Amino acid sequence: MAKELYKGNSRWSFLTSFLIWLVLYAALLYYWFDLTAWQAISDSSVHVVLLGGAGFLISRNLSYYRPGAGINKFLYVTVVSSVMAALWVFFTHWLLETTFDTDPVYLRWLNNAIPIHFIVGCMIIAGIGYRSQLWYDEEEEQGERERREANEAIIREAELYKLRQQLQPHFLFNSLNSINALIMLRPEQAREMVLKLSDFLRGSLKREDDHWISLKEELQYLQLYLDIEKVRFGHRLSTSVSYDEAAEAMYVPPMLLQPVVENAIKFGLYDTVGDICITIRAYVEDGMLLLEVKNPFDNELQQPNKGTGFGLTSIRRRLYLLFARQDLLETGAEENIYTTLIKVPQTHDKSSNN
Repeated sequence: MAKELYKGNSRWSFLTSFLIWLVLYAALLYYWFDLTAWQAISDSSVHVVLLGGAGFLISRNLSYYRPGAGINKFLYVTVVSSVMAALWVFFTHWLLETTFDTDPVYLRWLNNAIPIHFIVGCMIIAGIGYRSQLWYDEEEEQGERERREANEAIIREAELYKLRQQLQPHFLFNSLNSINALIMLRPEQAREMVLKLSDFLRGSLKREDDHWISLKEELQYLQLYLDIEKVRFGHRLSTSVSYDEAAEAMYVPPMLLQPVVENAIKFGLYDTVGDICITIRAYVEDGMLLLEVKNPFDNELQQPNKGTGFGLTSIRRRLYLLFARQDLLETGAEENIYTTLIKVPQTHDKSSNN
């Protein structure tokens, strides 16, 4: 739409410029060269109208054919402009000479002005040609950029979708293994876990096409996952979820927290004894949403700085694809607490959720 508007404005600017020049040129001939009003108007009309036609022709020519990059582009416009200027001088001279063939004074002035007309014609036609060539080249480059950006967007969306889809089987297999282990020993808990898993997967399908969801929705979705894990690990697992009022309405990519919490459960519960509490906190700092997940770990049995696995790797990649930044995921360990911090800039278009 903007491109068509620009083209329309360019055409009107072109026509307006030539109309103004027609009037000024006629006035110049009348007052400076002492031509009659009829001669000045006729001379100006013939020269300006035909010159405008020449400018239109070279512009249209360049819209269909432009030489390759380099000096050939400008050489082509220069040669074509010179030829068109010569033809313009010839036809204007012929028309005006035919019209005023009984006025030797005007014909003498017309013949003397041929070199000036040719030089001015070359300059104006070449100027229109150079400007048209630059405009068409810019339009072509813009089209190429748009195609490249669209292609990159498709690739980025495909990779984001792939990353989201890889999370589901990763968690699903663990849940199915747990259900299988519970069927014989604790059938009621196995049944409860199946129901919760069903609710979780149903929610996943609903959010499959969402690019962004509110933090409140993400935490509700995360709670379904935590309910499943609590059935799986029993009393050993407890969680503490808190968030600021300002953070509640902010937006995050869906399923951003699940792999972090899954990673926290893995390092907090595997190869350890006793109960653990995973702390999840959301807050706002400098207009950016920060998501912090903390879990205890056994310093003697685990190495928290190694083997972060697919979960954190996928989050780092998702954040980079969305924001082109590598500093949005931080991990660290202090004493026996492992911390994962995710920073989510709020620069996305919320209207693109679906």
